[in-house]
Amino acid sequence: MATERRKAVLLFGAPGVGKGTQGRILGQIPGFFHLSSGDVFRSIDIESPEGQEIYKYSSRGELVPDELSIRIWKQGLDARATLSMYKPRKDILILDGIPRNIQQAKILEQHIDVLKVLHLTCSDEEEMIHRIRHRAIRENRADDANESVIRRRFEVYREESAQVLSCYPEEIIAHIDAIGSPAGV
Repeated sequence: MATERRKAVLLFGAPGVGKGTQGRILGQIPGFFHLSSGDVFRSIDIESPEGQEIYKYSSRGELVPDELSIRIWKQGLDARATLSMYKPRKDILILDGIPRNIQQAKILEQHIDVLKVLHLTCSDEEEMIHRIRHRAIRENRADDANESVIRRRFEVYREESAQVLSCYPEEIIAHIDAIGSPAGV
């Protein structure tokens, strides 16, 4: 039996552009629920087989394989629905960090109905790197502390993730300049 597709807004953009920050802000609005795939991944026990598999890729700045990414994302979403944190019949999902490539976007079509894509842009890569380094300290995120891993994440974004926008009609994509304060964006 097919599951009902959940209404979603995608936050999209390069590493450090502010997807998580904007997701947290939007997620505070009644009727919206923010789900960060990074938060879901970081909540997996690093000692578990799935945790080891995720670490193998994320520690190098690489994308986690598509099927594993979607499975873990779906488990995280279902767990939050079971705990009534997320109410599928009422809440619109605010997703950040997924989909990361065209294949993930195609797989996700089974699970979500994308209402809008908020494409956060920042032409200053050094500003985004500064944000990532600050986040590494503030949130104790090892995945954000290594310079070569950060640079590799930008390469992966340019090579794979940026193409995801082509999966969605232009009329549902809003391009938003992410330079400035979180509230100003």
